[in-house]
Amino acid sequence: MFRHFLAAGAALSLAACNQIGGDTASTDLDIPEVTVPEISLDTMQAATKELSSDEYEGRMPGTPGEEKTLAYLVAQFEAAGLKPGNGDSWFQDVPLVEITGKDFAPMTVKVGDETMNLTYSDDWVGVSYREERTTTIEDSEIVFVGYGINAPEKGWNDYEGVDMKGKTALILVNDPDFDTEGLDGPFNGKAMTYYGRWTYKYEEAARQGATAAIVIHDTEPASYGWNVVSTSWSGGQGYAQRSDGGADQTVMNGWVQKGVAEKILTGSGQDFDELSAAAKVKGFKAVPLDANISTSFTNDIRSFTTKNFIAMLPGSEAPDEYVLHTAHWDHLGRCAVGEADEICNGAIDNATGTAALIALAQAHAEAGPTRRTQVFLAVTAEEQGLLGSEYYGANPVLPLAQTVGGVNLDALSLAGPAKDVIIVGPGKSQLDAYLEAALAAEGRIGTPNPVPEAGYFYRSDHFSFAKRGLPMLYVEGGEDLVTGGTEAGKAWQDAYRENAYHAPADEYVDDWDWTGVAQDLRIYYRLGRTLGDSTSWPNWNEGDEFRALRDEACAADGGC
Repeated sequence: MFRHFLAAGAALSLAACNQIGGDTASTDLDIPEVTVPEISLDTMQAATKELSSDEYEGRMPGTPGEEKTLAYLVAQFEAAGLKPGNGDSWFQDVPLVEITGKDFAPMTVKVGDETMNLTYSDDWVGVSYREERTTTIEDSEIVFVGYGINAPEKGWNDYEGVDMKGKTALILVNDPDFDTEGLDGPFNGKAMTYYGRWTYKYEEAARQGATAAIVIHDTEPASYGWNVVSTSWSGGQGYAQRSDGGADQTVMNGWVQKGVAEKILTGSGQDFDELSAAAKVKGFKAVPLDANISTSFTNDIRSFTTKNFIAMLPGSEAPDEYVLHTAHWDHLGRCAVGEADEICNGAIDNATGTAALIALAQAHAEAGPTRRTQVFLAVTAEEQGLLGSEYYGANPVLPLAQTVGGVNLDALSLAGPAKDVIIVGPGKSQLDAYLEAALAAEGRIGTPNPVPEAGYFYRSDHFSFAKRGLPMLYVEGGEDLVTGGTEAGKAWQDAYRENAYHAPADEYVDDWDWTGVAQDLRIYYRLGRTLGDSTSWPNWNEGDEFRALRDEACAADGGC
């Protein structure tokens, strides 16, 4: 789980965040009233403690910890009266492949009459998404493609008029309007859209037929330093296994330091700052450079199968319409080999979210079915890159066009009761109206993510569904605490980040304050219940990058 951390004093009302990205309220939406039952904190505590115990070995996919986790989930959901979500099975097999690059040759860049020899990790990093033992690029012409965006709904195409076959796309990170002060602009101003994420840039370069895609690292628009790129892109990279072995991907995806890109452009008779400024304006034309790259490396490939867990509470009137609740069951396993405590137990991240699925399922079952089917999806391999949710999104057990929307649960806050909740990606869809109703009923407010330029909406499991058009909410526990305010909330988050996040210290604590979790469970229950009893199909807001995908799905036979 890649968690954001809120700066003190950043709290805003939900009314403020509703201004981000368009109008979210709709008088046409059916938002039924909800009576919230007692949601069992005993279940929350017991499940969190069990799943994060040493016996589960950190819940790494493909280990005995996975087997114990899945058996526990079956027992809990079966006892609650739910049914298997994949026919007669509780599981969806998720075939994964891990590709580990090694033996990297220097990247040579011929610029005019000069040759630059770039050092792996210091100057560049690269991986292959293809399941091939050898990756080779020879004299691939470099094309500066600005931000590498093709957004028909915005009339924006950085690739227009250029044939990328056999060529390497050199791409700026983030969106064209990332450095504006406000949230107005063709790409939501300071708030990153999916077009600003490196994942999108690689996907689009592949669609354009490029041999390679290289993103230019710049600390401010990336929101992290080169050290994060260097460490994150070294070692094994996990992917959902694909029928074509990734043949439709580029030969290589990677990054270069900004200084390297500047030298390439200068050697080609171009100015980095001038081209970067031009790329911010609609109508920018890609610029072929007097430069080409060559490099090679080998790949170790390992395949294995892990599982998503799926349970359902069938609907009473519209059983073929689905409301999705997601959380990831996995964590990092034995992450500190050789230390006195080598197990990353993942109590908060994400035994709490998985436990919340169980507690919510119990509460919904005891209250009786909603008109639509409630689906509880505990996905695998989130920590390896959202792989379980990505696989489900690409191979849905229940059609996404018949899924109304969903809520993602990732690392619940144990900081205590809060006046607010943190909304990651507010203002994107009509689901905000359901959240607004739930918060009003509970007397709480919504705090939008204070660093929208970092694009956190695109970094947890809900995104695997959003990018396929399914409206999703990602709501976290608030930081404006009832006792101590935002200063106390920030202190708790800082302590978790510094001492426990992705470390052996993320362990169950007997004297945790669960009152904030109890508050948040009421919000999650209201959201699931109102969506389950509603007759509406909330959509993305007009102009959102996922709107066209949902409209297309809804136009299909049997869809929303």
